[in-house]
Amino acid sequence: MATKTNPLQFIQQVRAEIAKVVWPTRREVALTTVMVLIMATLTAIFFFIVDLIIRTGLQGLLEFFG
Repeated sequence: MATKTNPLQFIQQVRAEIAKVVWPTRREVALTTVMVLIMATLTAIFFFIVDLIIRTGLQGLLEFFG
């Protein structure tokens, strides 16, 4: 069973954990943001092309059988 800590101990523990965090540099954040935007754009283009192919195929089938 976990022991209860008082609020002061909790705040001290939180500060100790936050001190261990290695924050990214401004350059790392910018680079990661650009990479995410590029990947999101490529994914959107991919799904647009897949949707276009499926839609064209289904329209062709419906015209052929309809």
